[in-house]
Amino acid sequence: MVYDVIIIGGSFSGLAAALQLARARRKVLVLDSGMPRNRFAAHSHGVLAQDGRAGSDILADAAAQLKAYRTAQIYPCTATAVAREGGELVVEVDGGARWFTGRRVLLATGVRDDLPAIPGLRERWGTTVMHCPYCHGYELEGGAIGVLGVSPLSVHQALLVSDWGEVTFFTDGKLNPDADERDMLARRKVKIEPMGVAAIEGDAADALDVRMLDGRLVSLRGLFVGSRVEVASTLAEGLGCDIEETPQGHIIKTGPDKQTSVPGVYAAGDTGQMMQSITMAMSDGVFAGINMHRSLIWEEAHGEYVAA
Repeated sequence: MVYDVIIIGGSFSGLAAALQLARARRKVLVLDSGMPRNRFAAHSHGVLAQDGRAGSDILADAAAQLKAYRTAQIYPCTATAVAREGGELVVEVDGGARWFTGRRVLLATGVRDDLPAIPGLRERWGTTVMHCPYCHGYELEGGAIGVLGVSPLSVHQALLVSDWGEVTFFTDGKLNPDADERDMLARRKVKIEPMGVAAIEGDAADALDVRMLDGRLVSLRGLFVGSRVEVASTLAEGLGCDIEETPQGHIIKTGPDKQTSVPGVYAAGDTGQMMQSITMAMSDGVFAGINMHRSLIWEEAHGEYVAA
């Protein structure tokens, strides 16, 4: 079978795109490795009509609804390569165990968070160490929260999260806010802690302690980290897709229709945009799905591949 679209990644953007295509009665295959970016968080907040539900439960419902469409399939596997053969795209899965062929491919593999190498930080990722205040800030109940400085964007993050509690900005001995930045932080009542961070400690499910290099402990309800991101899969690199450098890390560069620099290959969700949340990923997936459908129609109308 030649699928109209093969979607690599069965999380929020991938399933959202697949739903649009299935409703257009197009043959769509979703290849899902079962490793969504938000798997570390117990609950998802700020998602319309789904506030507080586990992300895994939302995805399970979405997958069940998608599979009710006769032209949609979900196959659990890991895509390991994509190559063009003539006018079609061939996707290798599980190191060559199977191959699938499609007219279009959507890369919805998400990103990987590159966290600072501070003992105890990664173990608390998604619980008391977070990146998105809109997703997790309200539950901190206005308590003491921290922002770990990892890049110049961390100043912006410290200003932003001050709406969710009393903020300590840990520059970790590496960042040195300039006079204007210090003035803005002071206006938002953000305390600057210049000492380096030795470790993240504490066994509480709703709190943590930041151990400073001088031995002090700073107790917090939560710690925000603007992690650097990298595309979670090497498929785009293997295809020759252009990669875009952003202040937050690397994403796949796409045009206004979500198509990459490689014709017929699209990217959506965290993989292809800077604004990253469940809602943003779903919206981006819907947009990519509609644009892929339009490109298929244009191809059929012209008798050859034409970018819509």
